[in-house]
Amino acid sequence: MRLRRPSPRGILKRALTALLSAQFLIVVALMVTTKVRKLMRGKDGGTFPVTAPAPIGIGAGNTATAFTYGSDLYEDMLEAIGNARERILFETYIFKGDAMGRRFKQALIDAADRGVDVYVIYDGFANLVVTPSFLRFPAPIHVLRYPVFATGWRFFSPRKMGREHRKVLVVDDKVAYVGGYNVGSLYASEWRDTHLKIEGPSVWDLDNAFVDFWNLRRGKNARILKERGDASWEPQIRAHRNVPMQLLFPIRGMYIEAIDRARDHIYITAAYFIPDRDILQGLLDAAARGVRVRILVPEVSNHVVADWLSRGFYSQLLDGGVEILLYQDWMMHAKTATIDGRWTTIGTANIDRLSLTGNYEINLEILDDALATHLEKVFEADASNARVLTRAEWTSRPFVAKACEWILAPLRPLL
Repeated sequence: MRLRRPSPRGILKRALTALLSAQFLIVVALMVTTKVRKLMRGKDGGTFPVTAPAPIGIGAGNTATAFTYGSDLYEDMLEAIGNARERILFETYIFKGDAMGRRFKQALIDAADRGVDVYVIYDGFANLVVTPSFLRFPAPIHVLRYPVFATGWRFFSPRKMGREHRKVLVVDDKVAYVGGYNVGSLYASEWRDTHLKIEGPSVWDLDNAFVDFWNLRRGKNARILKERGDASWEPQIRAHRNVPMQLLFPIRGMYIEAIDRARDHIYITAAYFIPDRDILQGLLDAAARGVRVRILVPEVSNHVVADWLSRGFYSQLLDGGVEILLYQDWMMHAKTATIDGRWTTIGTANIDRLSLTGNYEINLEILDDALATHLEKVFEADASNARVLTRAEWTSRPFVAKACEWILAPLRPLL
């Protein structure tokens, strides 16, 4: 009996099925293993290095304060909400229904009760595990829930993809906050993150970003927020906003231009580092021309698959002279960078496809020597809790690890 040879299509189908099955099994194994390790390790009661917030004057009448510890940030934000007299614009990706989340919710309700206009935006998908009743606010608080499924019938349209990943608070057009911190008790003391507080004319940039998003995504019966023009222009502080619905993704361009300008050093802190080809090449080119490039990432993050996708770039980076620092024991969630002691960015965007070409994000770009110097001190404090990954260590990693990285590599465009 003559055996039938499989067709090319059949071979391809079997290969894809095998690859997808292998990816699924690896992802499950990584998630289970990481969960078990965290439960066995626990916490020793200590904490990570923290850099005290220090107000820094920038430009014409602006003050910037960087927060690196959640409890300090939350108390400052709650105080600002408590002092509000006119309007509060509150936007977050995750809004935990725990003790800290309840403090924020009550502060917003109290503000509305004393006559303050309160607007709240949160992402529906990110809060699926939060009790729905917690995310219901009494009138007259205005709420916009970014839908879990925002694509409709246009699933593959870039205008409809991505999450509402921004974290912004603006109070009375006088003080504003932006950065990586979501709202929840976990982030108050167990995650290392960075948020920036702005006081002065540049608050308008974050105010306007909230207003534009609200009016773009509001429901038919929701109130329109009026634009508030501003006569001041602050060239040292610029807000870059990714707006998928308008196909605007300036944060990626901001990074590429800044990296290309670097002459001495680049310090990047990233929760999830999965660069596209252009950003990766920009960093390698910078290192080749003598720039010291240091990238600090968590050794184990809250998304273990993202960790392994990031590992797929380590060989190229190490071969190109880039230093990789692995943050120990705690989750590093900051999204910051400083270049040459002059340029700084702090915001909500990770260096991955989802943030740079998918999600609604916002980053501040600031040209100020004093702030850059302060963020470099923050970086050095974080580096004291990190270990340097050597080329020898990376080369000697087990074959199984190398195979898993290769199998998972096709997932990079999804993250």
